[in-house]
Amino acid sequence: MKNDRPDIAALEELLREQRTACLRAPYPAWDQRAAHLKALRDVLLDNRDMLADAMHADFGNRAKEEILLAEFLLVKEEIDGALRHGKRWMKAQRRATNKWLLPARAKVVPQPLGVVGIIVPWNYPVLLAAGPLISALAAGNRAIIKMSELTPRTSLLFEQLISQTFARDHVAVVNGDAALAAAFSAQPFDHLLFTGSTKVGHEVMRAAAAHLTPVTLELGGKSPAIVGLQARFDYAVDSIVAGKTLNAGQTCIAPDYVLVPRGKEQAFIERARSRMARLYPDFARNPDYTSIISPRHFERLQRLADEAREQGAQLHPLTDAAPDASVRRFPLVAVTQAPDTSTLMQEEIFGPLLPVIPYDSLDDAIAYINARPRPLSLYLYDDDKAAIARVTHETIAGGMSVNETLMHLACESLPFGGVGASGMGAYHGYEGFVTFSKMKPVLTQARFNARGLIAPPYGRRVRALLSLMMRF
Repeated sequence: MKNDRPDIAALEELLREQRTACLRAPYPAWDQRAAHLKALRDVLLDNRDMLADAMHADFGNRAKEEILLAEFLLVKEEIDGALRHGKRWMKAQRRATNKWLLPARAKVVPQPLGVVGIIVPWNYPVLLAAGPLISALAAGNRAIIKMSELTPRTSLLFEQLISQTFARDHVAVVNGDAALAAAFSAQPFDHLLFTGSTKVGHEVMRAAAAHLTPVTLELGGKSPAIVGLQARFDYAVDSIVAGKTLNAGQTCIAPDYVLVPRGKEQAFIERARSRMARLYPDFARNPDYTSIISPRHFERLQRLADEAREQGAQLHPLTDAAPDASVRRFPLVAVTQAPDTSTLMQEEIFGPLLPVIPYDSLDDAIAYINARPRPLSLYLYDDDKAAIARVTHETIAGGMSVNETLMHLACESLPFGGVGASGMGAYHGYEGFVTFSKMKPVLTQARFNARGLIAPPYGRRVRALLSLMMRF
């Protein structure tokens, strides 16, 4: 049935245009793909100040230095990595041939999927739009990107820059409300990548299923940080606080809660308070601390804290400033004795509240993590090799950093993706190239081969050959 909404009808027409363009040029040469990647790098880096200003306005406050570090530097590294390795990625891969198929030759040929849909969240709008696009372009695809309505200035500027850089039938950006986002998920893309909440991820996957569209879901969850028994304690606390406060905790891989050796809770809080004073002096007026994206999200964080307190949790503000709704500035707060049944401990926090949970042994810490949905990230602070090996092998998470937070995402050669409730599939680096490619198996038979020896009519000769083959 024809859609009556002009924006959705335009989206459907755009998808048809890109699919037609794919059929005209189904396998772009590497030189073409590299040119597209360089064009993307140039337009984003040349306009980084304007984009940073737009993000600052959308958030209410977000430091330009943080934006350059957490978005543009990572985008540049990702593009540079694709340019270094992409030509090798797209080469056919020789595979071993079964001895009974010799002298046939086997290989895997990477082939562009076609038109990729990318749904972008609000928290890192440039990084999470450009990151999947880099993988899609390296793999030879075309792409349509749906930006978030919560960052209207950034989304509009990104759309304008992309439209000035790419032909509409190669890369295009669409902006619109939640109804357009729902319609976007229901389009018959050749692959759909969504970054956002687990709840919306369910809806995206249901919509995509109507066309059997393959999906990559980059969701979230409650990513734990473990302060190990042999951790460099002050270093661990300092690192966790820095990772938690980047973008005011509005990061899908931010540490959601911390497991500390029992008896160390107060020491953790005191060190964290000291670290906050060094990171963000004069907190109420500090220009480096990011605002919460919207009044609704600010109120959600306040409700989480209030509900936890009412249920017996203890709140430990780590600055002298109280949350300020007028500028949506929410300071980091440690939380102890939070009930497991509280919303704070059941849902992804996505903000500067940090439950601190004691444990008695590494067995207990591992069991606590494994009793909960699989997180997007896991962080371990410990110098004991046996402990590192145990946590690495006995827990399952989308990614892991040891003696660090967040930085596995910054390593462009590592895949980024979730597992279970935190998502499926991955992108970045070679794995991103594979995600947006059909890795087509191709067998080429030689002119002279033994294929005709085993064919009807079956008889004694065929049975003897089968008996021989089964023995070797």
